[in-house]
Amino acid sequence: MRMKKVSEYRQHALECRALAMNMPNHDQRDQLLSMARTWDRLAEERERGVQISGDAGASDEGAGPSP
Repeated sequence: MRMKKVSEYRQHALECRALAMNMPNHDQRDQLLSMARTWDRLAEERERGVQISGDAGASDEGAGPSP
């Protein structure tokens, strides 16, 4: 199984936030925002793992944190 790139995790977080903005149900919106935070955390953990192991294939050169 291939490990996702940091940019893929960040993209999932952005998608969750975009969906949450259009969600009328408060509970569903909170769930999506929670998922976005999880994706952000996974991106940060993956980024740290890449820095430690030097696994350049899993990172995105020049990809900084998303706003």
